[in-house]
Amino acid sequence: MGEAPAFFDDDLRGDFPNGLLLKSKGCETAINIGCNKTYVIGATEKESACTIGVRIFDKSTSKWVIPTVLGTKPKPLGGHSAIALDEDRILVIKGNSTSDDCFWFLEVNTAFVREQKTRLGTEVVAWSKGVIGESEKPIVISGPSGVGKGTLISKLMEEFPSMFGFSVSHTTRAPRNNEKNGVHYHFTERSVMEKDIKDEKFLEFAAVHGNLYGTSIEAVEVVTDRRKRCILDIDVQGARSVRASSLEAVFIFVCPPSFEELEKRLRSRGTETEEQIQKRLRNAKAELEQGNSPGLFDHILVNDDLNKCYENLKKLLGLGDSVKTTKIPVPKLVQIPPEHIVSKIDQKILINCTVPEQEKPAANMFMLDLSSIKGGAPGRTRGLSIYAVEPSTNGSIGSEMLS
Repeated sequence: MGEAPAFFDDDLRGDFPNGLLLKSKGCETAINIGCNKTYVIGATEKESACTIGVRIFDKSTSKWVIPTVLGTKPKPLGGHSAIALDEDRILVIKGNSTSDDCFWFLEVNTAFVREQKTRLGTEVVAWSKGVIGESEKPIVISGPSGVGKGTLISKLMEEFPSMFGFSVSHTTRAPRNNEKNGVHYHFTERSVMEKDIKDEKFLEFAAVHGNLYGTSIEAVEVVTDRRKRCILDIDVQGARSVRASSLEAVFIFVCPPSFEELEKRLRSRGTETEEQIQKRLRNAKAELEQGNSPGLFDHILVNDDLNKCYENLKKLLGLGDSVKTTKIPVPKLVQIPPEHIVSKIDQKILINCTVPEQEKPAANMFMLDLSSIKGGAPGRTRGLSIYAVEPSTNGSIGSEMLS
């Protein structure tokens, strides 16, 4: 991208209205939030050009602050525009990109950011990718070993192969024969995974036999990005961690009709030693007790009969015979050029993509509706709607929904 001109202190000392888009210099954009802080977004000559950087100018001290940046950072493509939505978030629109990757939210004072500021004792901002359209909540399924949750999940995946997907877990252990990175696990270094855990990038994790295992937020979001509903098969402690996170999910606990029946099932496998069976029974007893914790699980399924339990699971998920042929509509992609102008009207963003020499001034205008957004950093902000906007003959504006 070449070197980007930097903002000087004198450029940013003025008294601008709250949330006003101040100005742009090359690849940088300055946004005023509140009375004292100006956020400068874009790559400078001191920063990597492969991601969009963030700096903060504190007008009360006339000093620059480099914040800790959480979340997946957007990659720049042909410039960007930015506009303050409120005192909590800035919307950044990447130029020369399509609507599946051009909308990003920089969170500067959301609940998540405030929590991380307290935890780290420093300035924090967090990126969240904006996604057009709604998505189904992920499903967390927990239960003691031998209860049959794996069989239930397999039946679900077999009957509805295009609707569900698994997140790929991370581990610090070495891959075994025939294991492929990104398929069976994301194999990573311990130092890398420990840093990502510290940066709140994991929903849950555990140390097992000296190695770390865990489910990252990004792994779950990748499944959802493919328009599939993510299933997480994790233990009760992992479910508790997910419940405490920002991820909205449906929590289901599968339990046996009795502890005696669970022991019978474990022994009927014939694959484990007596010591291993006793260990699993101890863990199962603890998980059954935790499974009844108030507010942890939304639904409890008793697996006394596999087929009956499976039908009950489908009912909980709203699945019927008609669902098999249901297709989720894919939003039309909108191309945002490098040169565009943005303005805000309540919870709607008007994006003018026209150039001065065009005869039809509104031929390339879009309306981005943010009134139904959900989620946020450190994952995705979903629920955006985009409309094509055209003026009518009487001068009013009409629109056609594209998502």
